[in-house]
Formats: sequence, C-alpha cells, structure tokens
Amino acid sequence: MLDGKRAVITGSTSGIGLGIARELASNGADVVINGFGDPQSIEKERVNIELEFAVKAHYINADLSRADATRAFIDEAARLLGGIDILVNNAGVQHTDLIEDFPVERWDAIIALNLSAVFHGTAAALPYMKKQGWGRIINIASAHGLVASAAKSAYVAAKHGVVGLTKVTALENAGNGVTANAICPGWVRTPLVEKQIEAIAQAQNMGIDEAAKSLLGEKQPSLQFVTPKQIGGMAVFLASEAAEQITGASMSIDGGWTAR
Repeated sequence: MLDGKRAVITGSTSGIGLGIARELASNGADVVINGFGDPQSIEKERVNIELEFAVKAHYINADLSRADATRAFIDEAARLLGGIDILVNNAGVQHTDLIEDFPVERWDAIIALNLSAVFHGTAAALPYMKKQGWGRIINIASAHGLVASAAKSAYVAAKHGVVGLTKVTALENAGNGVTANAICPGWVRTPLVEKQIEAIAQAQNMGIDEAAKSLLGEKQPSLQFVTPKQIGGMAVFLASEAAEQITGASMSIDGGWTAR
C-alpha cells in the first residue's frame, strides 16, 4: 500500500511511535525512527524493522525540544531517505500538577516538545512535500486534544494546540496534494500509564487487572486499552489513497471517551 513512500516518525523508539513505525514499514514504507533510549535496544528495533519488512530503516537522535534541532532533524531524515512523504509528529512528554503548583520548567518542556516540535517539524517537511505535490502530515494528538482533565494543564493546552495547528496546516495546503490530520488516542498501556495503574492498585489495595479497569472506567467506556498497532493502522489509512480527501480531521480512537 505504501511501497516506496518515505516516512519520518518522531518519538518512535518505543511505545506508540514504534508501533506506528512498524505499521508503516509493514505496508512498504521506508522509515526514520527517532527518540531516546538504550542504544543497543534502539539498534535492535531498527534492524528488526528492516529484516521483518524488507524496507530501509534509519535512526536519528535529535533533541526535538529545540527548534533548530527539529528542523535539522527533518532535513537529515530527508537526506537519508531521499525525500519525505509522510511525517508523523508523535514525540511527547507529560507532567501532572495543579495549575498554581505546575513547575514553570515542566510547562516549558511540555509545550516545546508536544506542540512547538510539531510546528517546526511540519514547517521543515512541507517544502519537500509541496515540491513533489504529495505529502501526509499525521499529528498524534490525544483525547486531551478534544477534552480536558484536571492537573494536566500543559498537556491539554499542547494537544489542543496540535489539533488547531493541524487544521491550519490542512487549510493552507488544501488541493495541493498534502493533507494534515490528527489522531486522538485515549488510554494506551504505555509505561507511564502502567505506573498510574500500579499506583491505583497500591492505594486501593487491589490487583493490577482490577486497577486497570478502574483507570479505564474513569474515561474510556469500552474498558479496553487502545493499542499502538491500532494507532499505526489509522496512520496507514490516513497515508493511503482512500484518505486523499480527508484533511483537517481529528480522528478519535478512544473507546468512546469523547463520545460522552
């Protein structure tokens, strides 16, 4: 489906981003992955992508909290791939606190990576896409890009910003072959969420499975976690010919969270 396409996925050495990279690669796209982690583990994932899917996979380490580094990262990725067709802006961080207690440095870090990096990555990738008359910008927002939760002011503000930026990107490029859409996942069982589950289990003296259901019950009516593979499948769809006229959309994949 995506044979010959060249995809860049930020924050993709594990979790959601890696799941997206693997789904794009399994459909024929060459990929650049990016993120922090153990070098040997990252190299293992990169090699596995190449061996399993017979595509080219590259890794670039870059600090996407910096504007200049983000733009240089896109240019380096395009050089390695010979261009860029698909950009998935996925990298992000989280911190929870009441607004009056929220550390300024944590606010700045979340806005820089979760929102500003999306802007700078998009700005650097668009000239490549517009020149060739085809491109897909896929921004990983969140259910928190559509609704709010207490104690997550920076994350909610950033993800709402990503949804708005996606719409502007779509309008500015309507009809030129470049689309921009946001994917808005609900709870995904990432290491961060796993820590929340463990905290609930300890605080309420219950098992991990029961604690997981308790967490899901607060927001996600399906009582089932979204998987990285499912998010990756949606990214593949948005990069396909079937989604050619889908642009500026916010695609919920949240077990009914935002349907309330």
